[in-house]
Amino acid sequence: MKAPLSQHLSFGRLILGAIPSILMMVSISLYSVIDGLFVSNFAGKTQFAAVNLIYPYVMTLGALGFMMGTGGTALVAKKLGEGKTDEANRHFSNCVIFSLGLGLISTVISLFLLPNISKALGADEEMLPHCIRYGQILIAGVTFFNFQNLFQSFLMAAERPGLGFGVTLLAGITNIILDAALIAGAKMGIVGAGIGTIAGQFIGGVLPLIFFLRNNNSPLKLRMHKFDWKGILKMVTNGMSEFFANIFVSIVSIVMNILLMRHFGQDGVSAYGVICYVWLVYAAIFIGFNIFVAPRISYNLGANNKKELRHLYLSSLLVLLLFGVIQLVVSESLAYPLSYVFTSYDQGLLELTTKAMRIYSIIYCAIGINMFGSAFFTALNNGVMSLVLSTARLIAIELPCILLFSLLIGGDGSFDESPCHVPI
Repeated sequence: MKAPLSQHLSFGRLILGAIPSILMMVSISLYSVIDGLFVSNFAGKTQFAAVNLIYPYVMTLGALGFMMGTGGTALVAKKLGEGKTDEANRHFSNCVIFSLGLGLISTVISLFLLPNISKALGADEEMLPHCIRYGQILIAGVTFFNFQNLFQSFLMAAERPGLGFGVTLLAGITNIILDAALIAGAKMGIVGAGIGTIAGQFIGGVLPLIFFLRNNNSPLKLRMHKFDWKGILKMVTNGMSEFFANIFVSIVSIVMNILLMRHFGQDGVSAYGVICYVWLVYAAIFIGFNIFVAPRISYNLGANNKKELRHLYLSSLLVLLLFGVIQLVVSESLAYPLSYVFTSYDQGLLELTTKAMRIYSIIYCAIGINMFGSAFFTALNNGVMSLVLSTARLIAIELPCILLFSLLIGGDGSFDESPCHVPI
């Protein structure tokens, strides 16, 4: 469904209009899920644990593209709402070039430091070579990963959600085919998983780049413009909350992996990895909706349409609350089947994963609204308030939960069974 930024959307059309961007984000999240499925079932839990250990760091690098995509789209869509198309295209082009530089620099630095990073994340001697090998492949494709994250948002501002979904679907199919051929068929383990992932990211990043370089009929075109550092600073400030939100998620995952590795070994990391895969899909629904609605908020801000802004705000809260309740019910109902798909080969790991997933699913009711609050202020070009909300989620919810988790674990890696404690 193509919905121009200026179009008023009823509650129902808001949900329908967001479907392409939701499916786009779900497809991207499925890259990691599919890698995990194939690696866990065909390469074993050591390589599966290695993938889960190093992947949060790679996500921090991809967060740079997401930062520039959300922050840049907020500014560009606002300029489109003001009727300043030339200025919007200048900011868009500068954003793409700046993101390319960020991707290349982060790739070089990360490849050099990868062995030390892997050790710092808790990799033991058995897992270390797998972490390095998988990390090297994914980091080599970070520029494409950044472009993919960048263009997800800009395709919404360009009023081409269908193109974004089509490109992402093609990328996902490529990843699935290569995973099946290289992991299950050629027995290449995490090397095959890495190749499949960056192949999908290449498609997801390069095809939109080609579209914007051509004389397309969208509001946005990628051209050479005078570099505007003031505009870049504004885009970075706008998207800083999304960047730190991704960093916070990675920090939580890294700390949890270290704790789990210490108390449960590879089983703990593997179980948490399954939870993270499911969370990636659920979070993609929230993010996809935000990607769809955020350019409309920015556009109406630029057009000074306060009535539509209020409508978008209230309707979005209702949509995300509905999504959260549905996800809670689904997660509780499918905890065992989802765990079984990943860990059927190990009964102990299956039981641990199922219990943990049922506890973790409680967060789904509230987390989508918090994510929208951050995205809403980013779309209003108020990056500072957006960052405050993201930071509050880390300090008030996620870090206390990690502290509680560490307190509940006994010295033998089991949970205290007293009534005041919740066993995993």
